[in-house]
Parts: sequence; C-alpha cells; structure tokens
Amino acid sequence: MTKKTQHPTMFCLLAGHFFISLFWLSTVQANELEVRGNFEIQGRFFYEDALTKSQHDQQLSVAAAPEFFWSWNNDNDSLEFVPSARADQYDSERTHFDIREFSWVHVGHDWETRIGIRREFWGVTEFQHLVDIINQSDSVEDVDNEDKLGQPMLNLSLVKVWGIIDIYLLPYFRERTFAGNEGRPGIPFVNTNNVLYESKDKEKHLDLALRWSHTINDLDFALSWFEGTSRDPNLIPSFTNQGLFQLNPYYAQIKQLGIELQASLESSLLKLEVIHNENSQQDYWALQGGFEFSQYGILESNADLGWLVEFAWDERGKDSRSNFQNDLFFGNRLALNDIQSTEVLFGLSYDLDFSSTSVLLEASRRFGDNIKVSLDARFFESKEIQDPLYFFRRDDHIQLTAQYYY
Repeated sequence: MTKKTQHPTMFCLLAGHFFISLFWLSTVQANELEVRGNFEIQGRFFYEDALTKSQHDQQLSVAAAPEFFWSWNNDNDSLEFVPSARADQYDSERTHFDIREFSWVHVGHDWETRIGIRREFWGVTEFQHLVDIINQSDSVEDVDNEDKLGQPMLNLSLVKVWGIIDIYLLPYFRERTFAGNEGRPGIPFVNTNNVLYESKDKEKHLDLALRWSHTINDLDFALSWFEGTSRDPNLIPSFTNQGLFQLNPYYAQIKQLGIELQASLESSLLKLEVIHNENSQQDYWALQGGFEFSQYGILESNADLGWLVEFAWDERGKDSRSNFQNDLFFGNRLALNDIQSTEVLFGLSYDLDFSSTSVLLEASRRFGDNIKVSLDARFFESKEIQDPLYFFRRDDHIQLTAQYYY
C-alpha cells in the first residue's frame, strides 16, 4: 500500500518553499502582500515495540507551511493561499502536500462570500468536536484529529442583528488520511487504495451545510445542519487475495443536526455540543459537555491555570466507532503569560465502558522572535479488542517539534 520515502524529497520540499516565497515577493508589491509561515523539524520517539515489523521506534520529518495574504479594494476583497507539505522519514502516506487555504473573500455591507479551498471550525468543547463536520481530518499529522485538510466550498455569510447565517455548498469530498504501513501512531491495516462510498457520485457528491450562530449577553449558541458524505469513515474488515487482513474506509451518506452552547459565568465557561446523526445503518444522538474554570494570577504570579472537566456520551454505546462513547475527561491548562509565551496542557480521558485511558501532555515555549519549540507526549492503555483505542496500545510516544517562523 505504501512505498518508502526517498530522502531527497525532504530537500526538495524546503527548496520549493524557499523559491515560492521569493517568487511572490518579487512579483507583488510589498504593501499589497503579506507573507508569513514556518519551517518545521519534528521527531517522534516510541517506548514500546510496534504492532507490526514494518513500523519503527523513531520517526523524523520536516514540514513547511507558507502563508500568502493579498488584499485590495480597500480590504473588501482578499485572497489567501496556504499550502502545506511534509516529508516523513519512513511513512509515504505522511509525506504529502495539501492546500489548506486558497480562497477569495469579498466583504459586503452585511454579507460575505468565501469561494475556494478553506478551513472552517465549529465547536466549543476541548477534547472532542462533535459538530465540526465541514473539513476532513488530516490524521497523518496527528491522531487527535485537530489538523484539517482544505475543503473546496462556496460560502455565503449573512450578518444580521438576529445572528449570522452561513450557507455552504461543498462540491468535492476529501478522504481522510491514514498512516501507512511504516507510520506510527496509527492503524497499519487501512487500505486507502480501496475506498468505498454509499453514494454513486463518490467524492463528487455535492454536500450542503447550514449554520446559524448568535450571542445573547453571556450565551453563545449555534444550530447547524449537514447533509452529505460523512467525514468519519467506517472501517470495513476484509482480506486481500493473498489472505492479508485489511480495513477498507467506507463513507456513508448522513444528515446531521448540530447544537453548540457556551455560557460565560465570571471565571467559568459551560460548554455543550450535541448532534443527531441520521444514516442508513443506525441513527444516534451524541454529546460532549463540561466546564472550564480559570484561576488568574496563581501564587501571586502572572500565570493563569485552567481546570477542565468534560463528559462524552454516544447512544450507540460499545458499537460506536468513536473513541469517546462513554468517557470522562480531566485537564489543566497553564499559561505563564511570560515573554516566551510558555504554555502547558495536560489531559486525561477514562473510558467507562472499556476501562481504557489516554493521557496527553502538550507544552510549548518561544525562543527569541522566530523559534518555537513544542513537546507533546501521548500514552495509551487499552486491553479490550473491541475498544477503538486498542490499535494504539503500543504507540506511547514523545514528539519534539522545532519551528522557525518568519
């Protein structure tokens, strides 16, 4: 399914990023164009032996993400171009290029149009975003599904006193990325060359999304509707002609109602996301809710400490494909508010059905004006094969990332 990445790809990636930046700077006036972005070197280091012999105990990669922003017509029109590329030492699936943003935005009196490739985020909770359905997850970047692929769209946004209405036409579907045979963490049996669709139009199915958002005093809320190809694939087990086990992604047609609520109460935030998903297999409700309490200036310092508690529930119970069907989440967010922008996030999830646990630690600090260093650690514990987390039980790892911003 995958081929080993050749090392010259890494150097081509960085050289291409450099020359693209020079080309834009030489052809567009400085007062019309903003150019920024970053280079990245990343290493992953795993504690336990892998599930398969093809996987490795360490994994290095380089990445580049330039950003070009051009505005005109008194800033009523703008064009944003954000390509992204990564070259991985072993995983050819993680070595990939994507256009995160390439869109024209026009601002009217009480409306906006956004046409092209974009990323749209919906949701208010910390550990899972149930309602966030516009963009596909780029799972080779990280297993937390926070990184998203660019989505082709036509978006009309109407700004009224009674709220904001967003209408989306999504003419092309993006398949989820998965780690290859040599990639970690990941599920090494996914065959992305044999993707199945419920719709006869496959990736060309026209999806539709609507969202109304509004704020009343300290309450933010939104209602959304999505109709089209599910971004969350069902992995269908099968065997190859050689008798090898594989999982084939299957993308169903769904209708999904989404509800978002966030209330600000002095030092606390109450958060809730609810969805109702209609599909040909099993309709279901799911929710993610909790609160965040912030302590400011702890120990008479500039530091702020946040306390996070959330609960996830899925009506399908143990039959759910989600990692979070009956889970508790606890976390802390520490911001030192220093010159180096030092931040630390700790999170723990506990599955009440499978008694499995997942621990994450994310820490970052800036050095000087251009360098940021991040340390991420993830630990998984699962003993039941029915648990979706079971595939990651040997993928405890530390990830170290150094980024240069310009």
